[in-house]
Amino acid sequence: MARFKKKKGTGVTRINTSALPDIIFMLLFFFMVATTMREITPLVKIRVPDATEVQKLEKKSLVSYIYVGQPVKTALYGTESRIQLNDSFAEVSDIPEYIAREREARDEADRKFLTTSIKADQMTRMGIITDIKQELRKSGAFKINYSSRKVSKL
Repeated sequence: MARFKKKKGTGVTRINTSALPDIIFMLLFFFMVATTMREITPLVKIRVPDATEVQKLEKKSLVSYIYVGQPVKTALYGTESRIQLNDSFAEVSDIPEYIAREREARDEADRKFLTTSIKADQMTRMGIITDIKQELRKSGAFKINYSSRKVSKL
């Protein structure tokens, strides 16, 4: 009679890694599609105020943002509220030029639908917001939006 010997384990079995490149490319494509790149580096701290009646903007590509708040680097720029247009600080008198540049960057048909959104910190004084609105009126930008955070009604 023949005897059968049991094979002893030669070590740890190897993991099949043939599907690993497919998984890595799937994750890469997912993150490429799902990630949005930040267009502007925020130079001011913004904690938008709360609101109960909020509407979402339909076309965010037709929105120009004006950021208002306390500078992130308070040691360098102080604690007074500042205006940020694109990636630099600006004065109220720079707003008409900014609006003109934003209009020139858009198509002729889309210029009339351009909305200016004011993203202001909730502790910003109303005087600077009023000055911004006056300059927007002078430059013909009448569609103004205020960014806020939606809270439920009590």
